[in-house]
Amino acid sequence: MKTYPVNLVGLENERCLVIGGGAVAESKVIGLMAAGARPIVISPALTPHLAALATAGQIEHQPRAARPQDVAGAFLVIVATDDPALNRQMWSAARQQGALVNVVDVPLLCNFYVPAVVRRGDFVLSISTGGAAPALAARTRQKLEAHFGPEYETLAAWCAAIRPALLAACPHPTERKDRWYALVDSPVLPLLADGRTAAARAWVAQIMGEEVAAFLPPAAEEASHEQS
Repeated sequence: MKTYPVNLVGLENERCLVIGGGAVAESKVIGLMAAGARPIVISPALTPHLAALATAGQIEHQPRAARPQDVAGAFLVIVATDDPALNRQMWSAARQQGALVNVVDVPLLCNFYVPAVVRRGDFVLSISTGGAAPALAARTRQKLEAHFGPEYETLAAWCAAIRPALLAACPHPTERKDRWYALVDSPVLPLLADGRTAAARAWVAQIMGEEVAAFLPPAAEEASHEQS
């Protein structure tokens, strides 16, 4: 099925429901939390991990069976129960509310699919097969996880930190674009992967300018194997 990939933002301000409390629901809750949401989980029972999250106040748990009226005001609804009749009922109610809704493992009862995700801070890779082959997406994610390490999270955080300073220091869009590509194509990522943070910072200063590099986050302790 054809898809239009998007990345949702601002979920911390939206009503996000997960219907169901089993292992599949747990994985969906964890994904929503990673995106900043505080999910509302409606289910008579929860997995131990979901129960711990509820006890810690990280999710809201309503310990009962879901009802169609629960979707009122919802922005996003994920339905993960083993009751086909309830799944279809919740799909219909959510659609009437204009919500985004995904009934797990029932592609025809979805207006969005949840991709397999590699998350390194703000650096996010998502893989989807349009609901056709989730196992293929999962295996691809595992391969990508081995290739894209924590250095991508660091560089993404650095870029976010220096972006306003670069905009002020370099008002010409074409020049800014050239600098960004020079940074990404530089040795910064390999240096970060090798723990050579100071050397990576030096490259940022060389490419972006000292006045921009001054806005990098405070330096963490260097890795023990960093070269002098």
